[in-house]
Amino acid sequence: MSGSRIVALGHYQPPKVLTNAELATLVDTDDEWIRSRVGIRTRHIAEGESLVDMAAEAAQKALANSGRSVEDVDLVVVATCTAIERSPNTAAAVAARLGVRAPAAYDINTVCSGFSYALATADHAIRAGAARLALVVGAERMSDTIDWTDRTTCVIFGDGAGAAVVEAQEDGAEPGIGPVVWGSEPEKNDAVVITGWDPVISQQGQSVFRWATTKIAPLARQACEKAGIDPSELKGFVPHQANLRIIDAIANKLGAPDAVVARDVVDSGNTSAASIPLAFSKMVERGELSSGDPVLLFGFGGGLAYAGQVVRCP
Repeated sequence: MSGSRIVALGHYQPPKVLTNAELATLVDTDDEWIRSRVGIRTRHIAEGESLVDMAAEAAQKALANSGRSVEDVDLVVVATCTAIERSPNTAAAVAARLGVRAPAAYDINTVCSGFSYALATADHAIRAGAARLALVVGAERMSDTIDWTDRTTCVIFGDGAGAAVVEAQEDGAEPGIGPVVWGSEPEKNDAVVITGWDPVISQQGQSVFRWATTKIAPLARQACEKAGIDPSELKGFVPHQANLRIIDAIANKLGAPDAVVARDVVDSGNTSAASIPLAFSKMVERGELSSGDPVLLFGFGGGLAYAGQVVRCP
């Protein structure tokens, strides 16, 4: 095989919307404080929906949009850091929910870079001939990890899921998923942590901000170089939706003046591994990108792990 391509996307968000004004009744904050620091005005919070519920909804929509059948799926990969069950893994539970028969199924946890890691491993499996059609999902229920008395974190995160159907291409076709640039900085692995049996998220906000705004743009340009395109040729840029200030800082340094930049964080908050497919799916649904457009995906965060690749828009 000459590689793989994304043939369709789908997403799901819980109907419960938590506004900045509502947060101000829970913790010492206000709309101006939140928007000036992270750019977020609303986030979606799961109430009755489990992590598997959200992941399966997004995957089902992506599969429906692809026109492919559940019988064609032979690999399910879920990127998440908020799974409660150790076994079965989330991917196996999603496969069972959808009625996928005998797929390879595994979870990936590289936190906010998880979807780009998952997409790369699915692409590698297809290139190696181990799969032909994969469901790749990023899903998070970040509200399970939030300390609602900590205004430095509770204003940032939200819940949701996004998914992609990834299919093998025949020999000679232009790859629809470019080579991945990935790695981590283990010496800073305590910058974002979710610890304990009753997990609570905490982060060193200024340290993460400095790292993301100085290190990510050069790595994103490496992903473009590996794909054989210049950043100026990009039509879309979908970074991890960490916060609006980080997104804008990276976009300004990237050198992609014609790219539509995803800023879904404003309405969805930071949904960790779900943020890239969620934002990407919305951009396609709104018609902001055309089929075949080169789009850079780049995830970064807890670990501090990062991963990104150039893909062709479905």
